[in-house]
Amino acid sequence: MSTKLLEGNGVGFVRERKLAAAVQSSLERVYGIDRTADVEAFLQSSEGERERVLVRLADDGAMEIAVRVPALQNSTDEDTFDPLCQLIEGVSHFVYLTECARTERTTTQLELELQAEVDKYVILASSINELTEKKSSILRRRLFEEVTFAHEASSLEGERYRQANTMAHRFVRHIEQMYLGERRITECRSRLRSFFHAGQEEKLRAARGA
Repeated sequence: MSTKLLEGNGVGFVRERKLAAAVQSSLERVYGIDRTADVEAFLQSSEGERERVLVRLADDGAMEIAVRVPALQNSTDEDTFDPLCQLIEGVSHFVYLTECARTERTTTQLELELQAEVDKYVILASSINELTEKKSSILRRRLFEEVTFAHEASSLEGERYRQANTMAHRFVRHIEQMYLGERRITECRSRLRSFFHAGQEEKLRAARGA
């Protein structure tokens, strides 16, 4: 299945495109996957809204995608953290969708959100100099505990995002405790790669068993 841009892709957004390209390369390297398309060509401004990835199938069978993310801020770390996480999430969705299309696999919204939650940790943890279990736990709490949700818990979206957050938190905590304390980096990467290539039920079982 080929991949095309949805209409309306604008120019500019230089900083965000550069960072999105770096995130895509990092995810491909960690998970050992081949590139289908360059995410920066599909990136658009969300125009003040939160991150969204729009997907549709064209008449010729191509998958058309637009990755809409907020502009990154230039002030404090707190101002930048949420937009940065949204950008990583959008790139994660793009990488996962294109890999599923390349390998002719189906996916679900919960699977996409769960993988994106893990990917945010993977990308941000990789940027920490001399990552330790303690440093990881600080990042983990910030990503999975110190959060608010845009949708009510009783809604379908709210339930899905909360389940993805909970399951990713359990899996990341397992990674942290099993591998980082003893610096078993190669084994950690292998575990992350296995998780990425698993389907939804396997992902959920891995998180529940963590």
